[in-house]
Amino acid sequence: MNFKLKNLPERTTIPRTYGLTMVMDKGMGLDGVRDFLSVAAPYVDIVKLGFGTSAVTANLREKIEIYQSHNIPVYFGGTLFEAFLIRDQVDDYIQVIKDYGLSHVEVSDGSVIIPHIEKCGYIEKLAKHATVFSEVGSKDATHIMPPYKWIELMKAELEAGATYVIAEAREAGNVGIYRGSGEVREGLVQEILTQIPYEKIIWEAPQKAQQVYFTELLGANVNLGNLAPAEVIPLESMRIGLRGDTFHLYLPKEGVHVMPPSE
Repeated sequence: MNFKLKNLPERTTIPRTYGLTMVMDKGMGLDGVRDFLSVAAPYVDIVKLGFGTSAVTANLREKIEIYQSHNIPVYFGGTLFEAFLIRDQVDDYIQVIKDYGLSHVEVSDGSVIIPHIEKCGYIEKLAKHATVFSEVGSKDATHIMPPYKWIELMKAELEAGATYVIAEAREAGNVGIYRGSGEVREGLVQEILTQIPYEKIIWEAPQKAQQVYFTELLGANVNLGNLAPAEVIPLESMRIGLRGDTFHLYLPKEGVHVMPPSE
């Protein structure tokens, strides 16, 4: 913080176990990564090299090393795991993770159908080598799971060895926990939270309105993912009430007149 202000919420400190900001890097160049980290590194907890971009990214090893030099873990998007899986190359995938020195891995089934007991087996297997993020939910907008199913899958994947479960939304924020318009499926979210600790869920929230919703619901230390690099500083400002949408959240209830958030 460059300035001392009263009535700001207390943020968890790095290395955080919750209050995470997960950034999606979809192909930034090395200079772009350095520039991004020069201003945002203190607010970035983990970076996902989106979907299968790591397979076609030039200077991949150097890029990963830049992030790691700032003590920021990197992992490959779940789609890459699925690409190895469907080709019967899971052991090859584990070797790739080791070769690139990655400490985190994502297990997902958003693009391929995997019997859930098998998915949990992969989580258990990969958890022996890295911290596992498991993604729940389909990338298919027509595949709508009832709340009880989300809860059932999340519980099982945490029990199998996942450290966090990721609530699927895609990079656009228009499937899974959201409607096609990007609107939050509030009933679903509320149901999930009755059974799954909020500290263990990373909500993919690429859209500003989605970030506002979860900040208002769960506070400054909600786990949020799929953030574009340019949105990290705006999000951190939002988390602590220094953006118009959340300006009112942490102020005294009496004696201060605040304009309501704009639509």
